[in-house]
Amino acid sequence: MKPRESALPRPVAMRLAATEYTRCTEAFRSLRLGQWAARTDCPAWDVRQMAAHMLGMAEMAASIRESLRQQRKATRAGGTFIDALNQLQVDERRDWTPERITERYAARAPRAVAGRRRMPSFVRRRTMPQLQDVNGAHEPWTYGYLIDVILTRDPWMHRLDIARAAGTALHLTADHDGVIVADVVAEWAGRHGKDFELTLTGPAGGAWKAGTGGPGWTLDAIDFCRATSRRPASVTLGELMNTEVPY
Repeated sequence: MKPRESALPRPVAMRLAATEYTRCTEAFRSLRLGQWAARTDCPAWDVRQMAAHMLGMAEMAASIRESLRQQRKATRAGGTFIDALNQLQVDERRDWTPERITERYAARAPRAVAGRRRMPSFVRRRTMPQLQDVNGAHEPWTYGYLIDVILTRDPWMHRLDIARAAGTALHLTADHDGVIVADVVAEWAGRHGKDFELTLTGPAGGAWKAGTGGPGWTLDAIDFCRATSRRPASVTLGELMNTEVPY
């Protein structure tokens, strides 16, 4: 199986990364103290724990040394690597206050963008050693797909999770969120390879079509992405060609 690569032009990927880290910082700063304890759609995490994970991922992107440290500890923990990594990031910040998480995230975000931007092309073309479980199958990813795509989709989806849990408004724009959604739709379409018509509404929406005679949907863009990430939504993953997209 050919390793999955990023379909985003490199400058676009880095622009999306910088904007998303900024919006996550803004989202953290907008939360009242009580909202940090709200439960999220990731059952094991409240908002504070989710933010701790997001900070841990930003720290990895900001420093090769820190990335290697976290990878070694997660590998030693055993089990599914990504679950062990996520748990490590939360556990290492179990006593951190919301204020400390927020300010550290704000300070490290520019370094996370810089770390991702300076990753050379020969590294981004390499295949990651861990296979990823998507749609019930184990698939290889390039480092470029992780760095340019997943490391932005992950905080983006968690920003949506936090807004949903805390009941706060989402900052969505066509030139940022719309580009992320369009990339998700393109990957979803490529993964199932069938005819369809899809109209997504809201600031991040758009319209896509492949072939003729396929099923059609009109729904909110964020709802579509939540469904393809296996989160609760107005449609099920089964209704969307039973095709998951990783975040």
